[in-house]
Order: sequence, then structure tokens, then C-alpha cells
Amino acid sequence: MNNKVTSEHVNEIFNKANLTENILYDKCLAISVKLQNGFVIVESSACVDPKNFDINIGREICCNRIKDKIWELEGYKLQCELGECK
Repeated sequence: MNNKVTSEHVNEIFNKANLTENILYDKCLAISVKLQNGFVIVESSACVDPKNFDINIGREICCNRIKDKIWELEGYKLQCELGECK
């Protein structure tokens, strides 16, 4: 059994997820992803002044945060599979 989580594995999970974007109050981007197993992760990114809102920057921030959460969840899952969960 592999004893590490890889970026390729995290990206594969992320790329298979159903992603929804919502712009809130002209200055906040909220992204939710529903993973293949039904688990949902939600992240947001916002600025103070709507004039500074850039959806691409917000998307990058949110997607990186979501991938970080997937990485953490997959690490926990792997730790359990290696026999450390009772």
C-alpha cells in the first residue's frame, strides 16, 4: 500500500468533483465542490472594495484552499488505512 498522498491524486479527485461558483455582493466568490463520494467542501474569497474584485484571483485562492482540504482528508483516510484508526 502506498504510504503517501500525491498532488496527482488530489488533482484527480478535484477534477472529478462537481464545482459551483457564486459571486456574492459583487466582491465575494464562493466555490463549492461535491466530491464523487458526495462530500461537499465550500470555500470563499473576498475583497473589501468591489472595484478590486477579480474572479480569477478568487478562483485560484478558493481552488487552492479546496485542494488543501482534500489533501488533509486524504491524509486522514490513508492514516486510517495504514491501521492507525481504531
